[in-house]
Amino acid sequence: MAKAEPNVVPLCDVLLVLLIIFMVITPIMQKGIDVKLPETAADTSAGQSGSLVVITLKKDLTIDIQKENFPDFKAAADELRRIYSTKTDKTIFLRADAKIPFSKVVELIDICKGAGIEILGLVPEYFTE
Repeated sequence: MAKAEPNVVPLCDVLLVLLIIFMVITPIMQKGIDVKLPETAADTSAGQSGSLVVITLKKDLTIDIQKENFPDFKAAADELRRIYSTKTDKTIFLRADAKIPFSKVVELIDICKGAGIEILGLVPEYFTE
């Protein structure tokens, strides 16, 4: 009586093809987030360091732009549009008191983006005294 044995050659071929497919696809599927690291003091030139704009949202919801006080968001938006209408570097750094509701910070970020700011950096751990 003849015994029937399975032919494993096609199975090995299929497994090798699948292995090659996974080896090719795996590096393509890796995902990540592009992060722009801050420049060190040695990387920045003297002309650029004076042009940095810092906006601060205080506990009483007043806004400081370059240490100039603005009582509300509308006045700050007008000032940001004035400042950034002529600037080529559309970068701003935002500081906010830790006790402010995050919705107010998001509202200020929206105002900054509406004023034409392209890069917004958040400064962590800002506390007013």
